[in-house]
Amino acid sequence: MHRLLDILASGIHDTKNQLFGAESLVAASETKYQIDLSEVRYAIEAAANRLSRTLAAYQLMRHGAQLAVVPCIVSDLCAEVSLAQKHHLADAGIALDVDCQTRNDWPLDRDLVTDMLNNAVQNAGRHARHKIRLSAMEQNSELVLRVEDDGPGFGALPPKSGTGLIVAEKLAALHVCQNRHGSLHLSNGGALGGACFELRLP
Repeated sequence: MHRLLDILASGIHDTKNQLFGAESLVAASETKYQIDLSEVRYAIEAAANRLSRTLAAYQLMRHGAQLAVVPCIVSDLCAEVSLAQKHHLADAGIALDVDCQTRNDWPLDRDLVTDMLNNAVQNAGRHARHKIRLSAMEQNSELVLRVEDDGPGFGALPPKSGTGLIVAEKLAALHVCQNRHGSLHLSNGGALGGACFELRLP
C-alpha cells in the first residue's frame, strides 16, 4: 500500500510541475496578445498550490514528520488569506469580511493552516450568495478560526467524505498542546445563515 501511495505522490508532484509550466505559458500569452487571463492564472495557481500542500500533508502523515509550528500573528494570517481570495471573490460578486478579534500570536503551522483557510474560503465561494466571513477569536484556551457564508449550507452533516476535509481534519489533530488536539467542525446556520467551517487549535 505504501508503495502505491508513493507512486501516486510522485504523479501528483509531476502534475503540480506541469501546472506551474502552464501558468507560465498563460502569463506569456497575456503579454504577447495583451489579454487578461488573470482568472485562468488564479485557477492554475490555486490548483498547483493545493497539490503542493497535499504533498506536504502526505509527507507528514506517511513519514510521521513534525509540523512546522511557530508563533504566528493571527491577524497577519487572516490578512494573507483575504489578500489571496478577495479579488477572485469580488469578480464573482462576493464580499469577504475579516473579523480578527485577537491581537496575540498563536503556535501553529502557518503554511498548512493558511492552506486550510484558503480552501475553506474557496469552497464557501462556490455556494455563497453575496458574503463570506473569516473570523478569529480565542475561546476556552483555543484559537477558533471560522469561515462562514450566506449560502444554503451543507446538504448533509457531517459532509467529511471529501479528500480535502479528511486531510484538514487530520492536520488539525496534529496540532497538540498539553495533550489537547486541534479539531475541525462543520455546521449549518453560522453567523451569515449558511455553512460554517470551524478550525480549533490548542
